[in-house]
Amino acid sequence: MNGSGPTRLVDPLDPLPGVGTYEDFNTIDWVREKSKDRDRHREITNKSRESTMALLHSVSDAFSGWLLMLLVGLMAGSALAGGIDIAAHWMTDLKEGVCLIGFWFNHEHCCWTSNETTFQERDQCPQWQSWAELIAGTSKGPFAYIVNYLMYIFWALLFAFLAVTLVRSFAPYACGSGIPEIKTILSGFIIRGYLGKWTLIIKTITLVLAVSSGLSLGKEGPLVHVACCCANILCHLFTKYRKNEAKRREVRSSATVSYYFPLKTLWRSFFAALVAAFTLRSINPFGNSRLVLFYVEFHAPWHLVELAPFILLGIFGGLWGALFIKANIAWCRTRKTTRLGHYPVIEVLVVTAVTALLAFPNSYTRMSGAELISELFNDCSLLDSSQLCGYKQPVNTSEAGVDNSLADRPAGQGLYTALWQLALALIFKMLITVITFGMKVPSGLFIPSMAVGAIAGRLLGVGMEQLAYYNHDSLIFRGWCSPGADCITPGLYAMVGAAACLGGVTRMTVSLVVIMFELTGGLEYIVPLMAATMTSKWVADALGREGIYEAHIRLNGYPFLEPKEEFEHSSLAVDVMRPRRGDPALAVLTQDGMTVGEVETLVESTHYSGFPVVVSQESQRLVGFVLRRDVLISIDNARKRQDGIVSASQVVFTEHTPAQPPEAPPPLRLRGIMDLSPFTVTDHTPMDITVDIFRKLGLRQCLVTHNGRLLGIITKKDILKHMAQMANRDPDSILFN
Repeated sequence: MNGSGPTRLVDPLDPLPGVGTYEDFNTIDWVREKSKDRDRHREITNKSRESTMALLHSVSDAFSGWLLMLLVGLMAGSALAGGIDIAAHWMTDLKEGVCLIGFWFNHEHCCWTSNETTFQERDQCPQWQSWAELIAGTSKGPFAYIVNYLMYIFWALLFAFLAVTLVRSFAPYACGSGIPEIKTILSGFIIRGYLGKWTLIIKTITLVLAVSSGLSLGKEGPLVHVACCCANILCHLFTKYRKNEAKRREVRSSATVSYYFPLKTLWRSFFAALVAAFTLRSINPFGNSRLVLFYVEFHAPWHLVELAPFILLGIFGGLWGALFIKANIAWCRTRKTTRLGHYPVIEVLVVTAVTALLAFPNSYTRMSGAELISELFNDCSLLDSSQLCGYKQPVNTSEAGVDNSLADRPAGQGLYTALWQLALALIFKMLITVITFGMKVPSGLFIPSMAVGAIAGRLLGVGMEQLAYYNHDSLIFRGWCSPGADCITPGLYAMVGAAACLGGVTRMTVSLVVIMFELTGGLEYIVPLMAATMTSKWVADALGREGIYEAHIRLNGYPFLEPKEEFEHSSLAVDVMRPRRGDPALAVLTQDGMTVGEVETLVESTHYSGFPVVVSQESQRLVGFVLRRDVLISIDNARKRQDGIVSASQVVFTEHTPAQPPEAPPPLRLRGIMDLSPFTVTDHTPMDITVDIFRKLGLRQCLVTHNGRLLGIITKKDILKHMAQMANRDPDSILFN
């Protein structure tokens, strides 16, 4: 008490606005967030026994997670994913022509109801006219070709310009794939605005524009970012998710990728996928009444002998993946370190112009990536008019297969032409994708990688088919490939090649096989997919351990601890902690020996995110840990709300306030913002164990002690810098604030 009577001590145990939140480019303390949620849940459970209203509140709190996942599935699966696919299909066709009965119809839908199409030319109908027909009145001749060529380039440049301009002006975070950043965010790094509403809106619009421009990119990666944005925005509708980062991470993981995947999150992910699949089936964006993008139905089974070419495709996928990662990272590093990075709009327009100029003459590069892959996966039937099915026709019916399929046949002129075009398309795709991925537009890598592999697989598949046709009596083919039989399915080779190249780039294995099954519906071809995928990963890992997303995480300097990376060095905690020998002493707060002014001076004179609290400067016995942001907010709030708090007021972290002289100003209690159980390791703890602790518990920092006495601190930044140093990389490349 002082002369005016008792003074109310403001204890930050009462919730203060801003306390417990995080600044941009800082790391989340998962242990504290989980502890807060357990306390909240325990309080709700205890109150539920007191009244009916409290019980209803407890039930609604438990149900809110499922309701949230329902909304995420509806929003991401139907409203956005389906809409993006339909819009991209329409705008891609708009580069080649327009539908007279309704400009909003794409080419396929325009000709659906036409009675004037033939089976051989089912994509030709009077209702759909090319730009040459509209402008020049004819679809034949050199002038018509030039008009279509110029209009194709015009629309491609227009779409690309709109995409890069919208990204640059309204949402810079909407560019790229988004998967490297989302992995970093799920690991506990704050990037404000990356999952916000403006990013969602602009990414949705510009993703359609970028895909429609004809650039060598896909939409599957950016759709992960879109789904995560949906989850993050919808979290704000529910209090327990809005106020707790750990709960938000559960929802983001359910909507996207599995850095953090407890059992509860698994079930909610399953539920969200169920809702998304149901709504997607209702919309039918692929136009095939199926849930898969590339539905396949091969009539011939695969044979054990074919495992050799499947493994060969795996080797190609691994080589391509490793070389692509090295080339793309080198190009992106050049973009970041030279003047090229200062002109993103010009870069996008130049790459788009080059892509359009080179892509239009070749029908396999002119079509969209998804359409190309679907064409390559196709199994030729008796009435198929595709150039890839340009075989010599059977002279008698005995050479025709069953189920509308054909026996292996000699290649005709149409197939040879298609093979040359595919070979050129393969070289073009391999080169142009290197410089396209990473530009300032939304860009995914699934479709371009699959396209490269599908082309290589189709080429190998046709080669194997012709080898079997002309050598069916040889030792390799004898017994299972008789004359007149449908022995080899080139479309299967395309599917296996697509999986191999995607695996080489992303280093996915089990999940990739599941994804390929989901995309194609080909369950019986799991073994070829597994063989090619594993071979691809082994070959790619032999040339470089990182997948494309991990490489971009390292390129951008994001503080991400890769779960699969082994720590192989024998260093100890004392070798990594700060302060090092010769450094200034560790900045600490004492539990009751500092004033408000001294605390403010210490905090403002340093850039640390938090401070250990010790008994005294002499003993250095550890008491707890406080965050810089919480200290500043609490002091500022106390100055406004509590009478008598001045710079000379004593700051107290103890449970009981020590005796004060009668004339002393009232103390400021900050025990409520202190972590009373910070994680500690001894100075002789091996760093491989320390790294595992950081990975599995999601720690922000760990204190180092010796016989209970504080020696130093290890942060996530320190570990990442140490690992970079051990790998002969620049330790200052880690982005932290």
